[in-house]
Amino acid sequence: MHIIKRTLLRVLFYILLKYFSWFKCYYYFSILKRLFKIVWKLFVLLIFLLGLLFAAIYYDVFGHLYSVNELKNFKNETASLVLAEEGEIIGKIFAENRTNISYDQLPKHLINALIATEDARYFEHEGVDSRSLIRVLFKTILLQKKSSGGGSTITQQLAKNMFGRSKFGPLSMPINKTKEIILANRLERIYSKNDILTLYLNTVPFGENVKGIEAASRRFFNKSTKDLEIEEAAVLVGLLKANTYYNPRLYPDHALRRRNIVLDQMEKYNYLSEHVSDSIKKTPLKLDYANLESEGPANYFLVQVKKEVNEILKTINKRLDTIYNIRKSGLIITTSLNFTMQNYALTAYKSHLKKMQKRLRNQYKRGVYKKELEQLVVSKLEKLKLTNEADIKKNREIFSWEGFHTDSISIRDSIKNELTMLHAGYLAIDPETGSVKIWVGGIDFRTQPYDQIFAQRQVASTFKPILYATAFENGVMPCQYLENDSIVLTDFDNWTPQNYNKSTGGKYSVAAALAKSMNIPTVNLFLQTPFKDLENTWENLGFSQELVNKPSIALGTASASIYELAIAYAIFANGGKSITPQLITSIKTANGKVLYQNEYVQPENEVLNKQTTQLMNAVLQKAIIEGTGKSMHNIYGVTLPLAGKTGTSQDYADAWFIAYNPKLLLVTRVGASLPSVHFSSGTNGSGSTLALPLVAKTLQKVQKNSKLKRKYSKVFPTLPDDLTDALFCEDYKEDSDFEKFFEGIFKKNRTTVEKASKKASRKAKKKNKDSFFKRIFSKKKN
Repeated sequence: MHIIKRTLLRVLFYILLKYFSWFKCYYYFSILKRLFKIVWKLFVLLIFLLGLLFAAIYYDVFGHLYSVNELKNFKNETASLVLAEEGEIIGKIFAENRTNISYDQLPKHLINALIATEDARYFEHEGVDSRSLIRVLFKTILLQKKSSGGGSTITQQLAKNMFGRSKFGPLSMPINKTKEIILANRLERIYSKNDILTLYLNTVPFGENVKGIEAASRRFFNKSTKDLEIEEAAVLVGLLKANTYYNPRLYPDHALRRRNIVLDQMEKYNYLSEHVSDSIKKTPLKLDYANLESEGPANYFLVQVKKEVNEILKTINKRLDTIYNIRKSGLIITTSLNFTMQNYALTAYKSHLKKMQKRLRNQYKRGVYKKELEQLVVSKLEKLKLTNEADIKKNREIFSWEGFHTDSISIRDSIKNELTMLHAGYLAIDPETGSVKIWVGGIDFRTQPYDQIFAQRQVASTFKPILYATAFENGVMPCQYLENDSIVLTDFDNWTPQNYNKSTGGKYSVAAALAKSMNIPTVNLFLQTPFKDLENTWENLGFSQELVNKPSIALGTASASIYELAIAYAIFANGGKSITPQLITSIKTANGKVLYQNEYVQPENEVLNKQTTQLMNAVLQKAIIEGTGKSMHNIYGVTLPLAGKTGTSQDYADAWFIAYNPKLLLVTRVGASLPSVHFSSGTNGSGSTLALPLVAKTLQKVQKNSKLKRKYSKVFPTLPDDLTDALFCEDYKEDSDFEKFFEGIFKKNRTTVEKASKKASRKAKKKNKDSFFKRIFSKKKN
């Protein structure tokens, strides 16, 4: 240091001597020498302080500096991929939205674009580009030129991306930069240039909570990195400068300009010819944006996937002493969901609910329904304590079937929209294995995240098969007859069950009463069925709510969810065995190690006897062919073998439809959030007009898909010989003139449940005896 100091002073003296006389030269030199000593001391002090700072950073005074061994073992947190049953990506689960890829999956033009734009001398330096560093030091720091560019190499940027930056007050920049220089040097010592490029592209942020090139490629272009075109690679590299300002979805003009700058850089460094560069720059910006986190095809389903996988991983981690994490371990989770059918269901939602939503809103714009809605809005405002702010307008994001839009609307109007919004849930499973094939929990996950599949609502006539199954368990047969005469139950506020078509009189066979969803015969069946038996069936089928012993329960005033009804009807479909819906087929690590494999074997737990399910399936096939579900064939042309049941709750508050065969069961429900908001009539609000079309429109497409049609065309087994004629009887019998005469004299339609139950039981026993003797006589005759 002393030699340097003396040399500098001599140089200074000779310069002065050249321009001044000896005397003046000596005078000025003595002054400058004193100043030089001061500057020199400051310079030495600065060097000492910088050295001290460097040593402090190097020895972890300002936080841990990763060692060579730690850098060797560095692993990115990786998003777990969720796949449909045939491998389509339906979502990601992550702490950081990242999918790691290898160097051989990076196209050459992507590497060229990155190097030309971010670090032209990448293959020449060893982690730090001294020329760039000096340029930035002088232009940015000394000359205050913000346009001089960054001095960080790709390796330094990688260090920043890997470990982030900390705050150290005014020393934040020099400390963080020094750390990055040290780490860059270490990275260059242990990784090849290709490895560093791969690590960099797997860690770099692209905005929108997306990290890594693969996640960015799938977000903005809906394709894998290896399939990127040159212009697409240029867009993504251009994003690195400022990932919000150059976001191609938010600011397409900015992104286009930046893309062309990247192409210019590629041309400048001879990665592209002028002709090719000019040709690509003329192409418009094209995106295929796919944000699975907010707009994916199965977001309600993914919520359940997370829950189920977390439970599976708890067991695996405990058994293997591992720390697999669904958000960080980059697992490959294959589910049972059928991607094609899920999209069929979503398309059915849009085409059908769009039309029905418009009809409901139009109904509530006039007359008594308009007044009812206004009263509901007032009540809601009072409950939320927003009455004084009701008419203040704000810009709000509004969901509609035409797409999201922003509008300036008041709180009052926002509540009106919310109350008149039609919600729907849709679940399809394989009734043999319980594997889920369709799961649509609502109309829009972003604005309506509550999963309608778990909503408890009145089940309406979908309850009737549960009552009839109980009767079958007790020996009732489909060709026994049920009274259809009007009754008034005085001990239940003079409650009078009514048929949907308002008809009374005569008798319906058990099969016809269920297939045509007749209310009065169903109540009569309830009266002759021990309530305890019905309660046991309800519980054994897996329902969570308690049944109330009231005759109205026969018509479906009990509450249940789509999920519970799917389990119950699956028992009909599979011959009486209880099942649990299952979502996860397999869980693998990123390198293919199998952690979990589901064989979809359900425990042998018989809930209903086989004959009961055979009779139920036969009757509910009749419901689809000639009963309340006949529009499946007549209107929608669905020819798949199906059994099913519609349901319409009181005042058309909820519409239900269930359809199934031995390989597929579909359950859907449609209704507003409040039962008090509903259609005015069955023309729009019944199960067959509001819920059934969702299933019908899905199955229309299923039967046009040859692969799916083959899979889901499984017919029901034929009835065994002793049940072959079980449904061969008239649906309806008129009362004879003799019966009408005596009933006109003696019959009273006003009664109590107790009396009606005893009478119904007596009649049932008599009919059972008559039926028994008829069968005996028939056998002897034969």
